[in-house]
Amino acid sequence: MAEIKTIKTALISVFHKDGLDKLLAKLNEEGVKFLSTGGTQKFIESLGYECQAVESVTTYPSILGGRVKTLHPKVFGGILARRENEGDIAQMKEYEIPSIDLVIVDLYPFEQTVASGASEADIIEKIDIGGISLIRAGAKNFKDVVIIPSKAEYSVLLDILNKKGANTDIEDRKMFAERAFGVSSHYDTAIHNWFVK
Repeated sequence: MAEIKTIKTALISVFHKDGLDKLLAKLNEEGVKFLSTGGTQKFIESLGYECQAVESVTTYPSILGGRVKTLHPKVFGGILARRENEGDIAQMKEYEIPSIDLVIVDLYPFEQTVASGASEADIIEKIDIGGISLIRAGAKNFKDVVIIPSKAEYSVLLDILNKKGANTDIEDRKMFAERAFGVSSHYDTAIHNWFVK
């Protein structure tokens, strides 16, 4: 029997919003709650959906010019907590950490920024920290969490939602984790190559 998990809460924080509307419509139809930041939160609300601000969970605003938004134990605890580990569950209750079952995130366009001939300062600002950390956390905990690491996976998740509702099995989640580590590997390689040059 495949390990079925139901998506109840989604953390969504994306740079590219094209194609996200269809996915949001289906997730909303399935009763999934949305949690988001900044521009993505405004986008979700502009479509008429309720969306909780990450700041209301962390009790911290976005700081350092947007460099720190999601990097917080309540966010990463909600993604990394093992749902069948009694100690993890107890700590989630103790520290009021919400369970996050789906992470939809993409990365700042580092390669495009380099290709555009941007300044070193602009390129440095396009080295994603929160996004890459969310991708790695969601992928690491694929036993419990669905990670969507780029808009290329929106249609794949939508197909699963259309077939199974808000339920995923372990094979689905492991496939997304594999793709997520592919995204993070490619991204870090691009950054490394830029530094080498």
